[in-house]
Amino acid sequence: MKTIIAEKPSVAREIAGLVGASEKKDGYLTGNGYFVTWAFGHLIGLGMPEDYGITGFDKASLPILPNPFLLTVRKVKKDKGYTADTGALKQLKVIEQLFSRSNSIIVATDAGREGELIFRYIYEYLKCNKPFERLWISSLTEKAIKQGFDNLKDGAAFDGLHQAAQGRSRADWLVGINATQALSIAAGNGIYSLGRVQTPTLALICKRYLENKNFSIKKYWQIQLSHNKELIDFKSISKTKWEDQKLADDTLKAIQRNETATVISFETKSVTEQPPLLFDLTGLQKEANKKLNLSAEETLNIAQSLYEKKFITYPRTGSKYIPEDMWAEIPNLVRALQDRETCKQAVSKMKWGRFNKRIVNDLRVTDHHGLLITDKIPSALNAKENAVYDMIAFRLLEALSQACIKGLTDVALQVLHYDFTAKGCKVIEAGWRSVKGSFTDDDTEPVQDLPELKKGDELKIKEASVLEKKTKPPVLYTEAGLLSAMESAGKEIENEDERKALQNIGIGTPATRAAIIETLFTRNYIQREKKSLIPTEKGLQVYELVKDRKIADVAMTAEWELALQKIENNETDAGAFQKEMEKYASSITDELLQTSIAQNNLPKLACPKCKSQQLIIRDKIVKCPDEVCNWVQFRNVCGVQIGIADIESLVSKGKTSLIKGMTSKAGKKFDAYIVLNEDYKTSFEFAKNKSYKK
Repeated sequence: MKTIIAEKPSVAREIAGLVGASEKKDGYLTGNGYFVTWAFGHLIGLGMPEDYGITGFDKASLPILPNPFLLTVRKVKKDKGYTADTGALKQLKVIEQLFSRSNSIIVATDAGREGELIFRYIYEYLKCNKPFERLWISSLTEKAIKQGFDNLKDGAAFDGLHQAAQGRSRADWLVGINATQALSIAAGNGIYSLGRVQTPTLALICKRYLENKNFSIKKYWQIQLSHNKELIDFKSISKTKWEDQKLADDTLKAIQRNETATVISFETKSVTEQPPLLFDLTGLQKEANKKLNLSAEETLNIAQSLYEKKFITYPRTGSKYIPEDMWAEIPNLVRALQDRETCKQAVSKMKWGRFNKRIVNDLRVTDHHGLLITDKIPSALNAKENAVYDMIAFRLLEALSQACIKGLTDVALQVLHYDFTAKGCKVIEAGWRSVKGSFTDDDTEPVQDLPELKKGDELKIKEASVLEKKTKPPVLYTEAGLLSAMESAGKEIENEDERKALQNIGIGTPATRAAIIETLFTRNYIQREKKSLIPTEKGLQVYELVKDRKIADVAMTAEWELALQKIENNETDAGAFQKEMEKYASSITDELLQTSIAQNNLPKLACPKCKSQQLIIRDKIVKCPDEVCNWVQFRNVCGVQIGIADIESLVSKGKTSLIKGMTSKAGKKFDAYIVLNEDYKTSFEFAKNKSYKK
């Protein structure tokens, strides 16, 4: 018998159907010489400090450097502690029995770093030594699975991948556990969670937020002229930017008296815009955030669902290319899209036999190729799934199209001795831009059409006006912007040699970036303001504590990603990497234990109910330490974090300022004051004095 182990039940059922294991049992399927079973994601993980006999946060125990690392069954939170997940224990027993009854194992967990780790941790925990082979596939279509079974690979071929996954997992443990405990001990009030990737990501958000907030906006003035030639209206703008409005107004008067502008030069050049490559996961998440306002996690979940329904290939990919041997499949995928209503028109514009081969590059395909649709065309998807599917489909059609060729024109004009400029753009060959019919990118200004001009032409000034403009602060990160910053973290590095070495290395991987952003939300470090991501009070407090420390260093985190890639490719030793991480965890622990945290920024407030105790203020809760009194106020009310100033106002004056943007149980947004009643319970008071109990 052979045991096939998948990452989750839905994938196991697909595989079981194909290998003829149709008999259902508790926790597995069987038949035709196979047992087919599954994990539920990570059943086994690294043990926590208490598994090493270290309870609570104790300065004397730090740094904690496990040797060896212990593996434990996944735990769930119960009351105040953690206990083993009963579902995980039960499934693990099933897997153990099947392994012992088999001669060999076929690993069918997701084909990537985490999928490899899910299996290896189970294998190691069960002390199994049966031989195993690897099913390595990029889509769940019947054809792909069958091809995968015809080309099973020896398990040892993926040892590098396993070592990189294990290295990542241990590095996150060493840094996360030690740094969190050290800073929380130094702070002495509440838990300050830090992490190898989460903290540099928080630093990116806080740094940008502070740059934006502290930016001093300056006004300046430019003069705009309107012209008309050969029935074409167009505008030009002064090269000078006046910082004094009066000077601009005086210049305008002089120009208005002159009435003509002279063409000094007229240059047209042809620009070729290559079509975009296929999406990798981060690219899809950025596009879906810009166009559909989906979070990175939502996009990943939708893509995973489309993958499991066999409509797209494996989504957690970091590549935008396909290997040469897949090129022959591409026309079938395009043909299949003719049957999809939303894509029909775009497919009809494709130039058959002249597909662009830019996406073919064997060297640039990592574990998986770029995101593709499959030949199974979807039906019965929800609106968001349809929108994400179409994004992937249209991107394929764009990638296969020819380049877009534009003519860009630059005109220099002169009025009196003032220089003016006009820019124009003409699409000569639409190429890939005809797929969706959009000829400029969303974030660029629309460019005007210009008439034919030549040096020395005199142009009448139809109208002249002064425009007031402002310098723009660095924009706050949206999720799309943050993903770009994480992806190209190397570009932020000031040292040129380091920057070159890390130019294509980001922090986190395409598969983990969404989870990192979500972690910052659950830790109450960041919040959404419309589409922007901004830090909370707590997020800024953590940033202020660690911004000059190694743990917030984007370059160092990017270097580790590079080291993990080298381990994966068997180019460097995993043991040396772990030693370096242990050294780093020790130095960061020392650094953080010496951090002094100013406690004086929290007000001293007397309990409004018993009047005798001083309130304990935490980031999630404000409470009276007297168990008899037991007065408590949660700081997250209907999705909004209540600031310290409002807590102070509520306790001392019985009412907060107007809290905006709260969300009711029905999902509606509302604004209200939080007020303290005679019985010291809180309720809402609306501007029109309607009130209901919280």
